[in-house]
Amino acid sequence: MNIDEIKDKKIAVLLSGGVDSSVVVYEFARHGLHPDCFYIKIGPEEQEEWDCSSEEDLEMATAVARKYGCKLEVIDCHEEYWNEVTRYTMEKVRAGFTPNPDVMCNRLIKFGAFDEKMGHKYDLIATGHYAQTEIIGGKKWLVTSPDPVKDQTDFLAQIYDWQLKKALFPIGHYRKGEVREIAEREHLVNARRKDSQGICFLGKINYNDYIRRYLGENPGLVLEFETGKKIGTHKGLWFHTIGQRHGLGFGGGPWYVVKKDVTENTLYVSKGFEPRTAYKKDFPIHGFHFLTEPVNMTNVTFKIRHTPEYHRAYLEKTGDKSYIVHAGDFIQGVAPGQFCVVYDEAHHRCFGSAEITV
Repeated sequence: MNIDEIKDKKIAVLLSGGVDSSVVVYEFARHGLHPDCFYIKIGPEEQEEWDCSSEEDLEMATAVARKYGCKLEVIDCHEEYWNEVTRYTMEKVRAGFTPNPDVMCNRLIKFGAFDEKMGHKYDLIATGHYAQTEIIGGKKWLVTSPDPVKDQTDFLAQIYDWQLKKALFPIGHYRKGEVREIAEREHLVNARRKDSQGICFLGKINYNDYIRRYLGENPGLVLEFETGKKIGTHKGLWFHTIGQRHGLGFGGGPWYVVKKDVTENTLYVSKGFEPRTAYKKDFPIHGFHFLTEPVNMTNVTFKIRHTPEYHRAYLEKTGDKSYIVHAGDFIQGVAPGQFCVVYDEAHHRCFGSAEITV
């Protein structure tokens, strides 16, 4: 964050009540800047009352904004979340895919609906994401954080180029431990507060409960992939994802989910430790979204889930925004609907992402 470049800019900070965005406010304050802060009120359905965690979030955000002399305003994006993020999620899981609501929340809500309602009045929108940006060749690129575990560039790989141009990540150069140390040193009210888990803004709502309340249950057979033998039943294909190996509840395992037949409403599982059927080395992706500009993707690295590990690959172009990923090793749990996030060889610069179509 180059203070000389931003000191005369109008800056909005998305303040969630968590420690990360709170340290963002501190980072500005220590340079004598007092940006406007905004708490986004959001949730999975229109009628639902805020749960206690949401109330606590707002209390924390209010305390931090007051501490550093910043204005705090609540922006209601509840309806937008329902109409866009929840609809996207339910359509994908109903079709048997594995969606990523957090990815779409960044594009559609944090840098989307918020910009329409308030962010358009500001030059920059700052968040507590563990990500960085660099000017390379005169253009702004999304680059990874030095903390490989917390890096969140994969959650940002679907934002539009105009959103990236406005994005500012003031703590992206820190590791999580450093952010905690700053928060404790500065006596921030949430210095020791646990990080939120699961989907953004769901609070304490379990992901399966979230799906169940919109799609209900749809029981079907669970068969062994190799033999067709009945292993048990499932309550709905949307409660499972390719590669899943926990929470299946079948004896004689371990069992891995390897296929979902939506037409027959059948779940296929495979027995054993890391069966080959759970792995893929080549798989198609479509709708590739370049963050800054199209690049040559002959030698790249990628990830398909939020983990510290990157895989080497070359991408073979098969059509407009379509590619086949040829990975250097076998990848476990490749599932349609997941985002394949692509980086340069050093997994430093994030090129963008596309949806897996296996």
